[in-house]
Amino acid sequence: MLARIFPDRFVPVLLATILIASLLPVRGEAVPVAQGVSTAAIVLLFFLNGVRLPRDEVLHGVRNWKLQGAGLAFCFGGMALLGVVAQAATAPFLPATLALGFLFLGILPSTVQSATASSSMAGGNVAASVVAAALLNLTGVIASPLLFAALAGNAGAISGAAALRIALILLLPFVAGQAAQRWLRPWVLRHRELATFMDRTSIAIAVYVAFSAAVVGGIWTRLDGREIGITFAAVAALLALAFAAAWALGGLLRLRRPDRVTLLFAGAQKSIAVGAPLAATLFPPAIAGVVLVPILVYHMAQLILSAWIAPFLNRPQEV
Repeated sequence: MLARIFPDRFVPVLLATILIASLLPVRGEAVPVAQGVSTAAIVLLFFLNGVRLPRDEVLHGVRNWKLQGAGLAFCFGGMALLGVVAQAATAPFLPATLALGFLFLGILPSTVQSATASSSMAGGNVAASVVAAALLNLTGVIASPLLFAALAGNAGAISGAAALRIALILLLPFVAGQAAQRWLRPWVLRHRELATFMDRTSIAIAVYVAFSAAVVGGIWTRLDGREIGITFAAVAALLALAFAAAWALGGLLRLRRPDRVTLLFAGAQKSIAVGAPLAATLFPPAIAGVVLVPILVYHMAQLILSAWIAPFLNRPQEV
């Protein structure tokens, strides 16, 4: 039963992280220590992503320009537009920072492991999924902050200090990981479970620290049941639109079915692995926790939805 409800074990980990942060948030003198640990975890996360993402496969895979171009356009164009619409639609009903979280969700890159695994279960083009995930995340490290700054106006203005933090905490470790691929990638591939555990622990730490600050700042006293309900309804609508639009785009482009499946998951899924560190880099802790709420809900919902629809898509098609 639990496996059907939570097909990805990271979903209950995120739920537990939010619960612990709500009950036992970091306070007082422990805050600087927790933020230091979170920063170190983010550096490790992006270093491992740099080691893992196959640079050679990306260069080879971009030859499928129709699929990869559609993935880039939908992930950073179509989804960014949906994020803008969702922010505008929820702004009259939600606190400004929470509504801003929908725009933040829209500019993030796709997941890596989840999109590839979902594509595999659905009979998609697995090789192209690996390339798409790598290409989207390589692009997202630079494009996501710039897109957010361009679309969010004054709320998304990136100061010199924030730009330097992005370069030092996100971009530099990623580039270092890419440079170290020759020596470290074989080890990471041999120890996939350990690398995945380190990835998810890093994400959980970043979410815990950010959400702790939001709890201390009074997120649960500022949000009533109506606003929480609106947030969940808006995420559900955005999720449905994203998956439907990505599938429709693949049809309009007349992609082969395996490529269409790849575009569906690479385009419509969004990455908390980039979202949590980027929010922690762009915003003060109390604001970061609130901005993360839509992507936290979306991330958990997309994993459940993908696990439900992947077997359906893999059924033999009538000729």
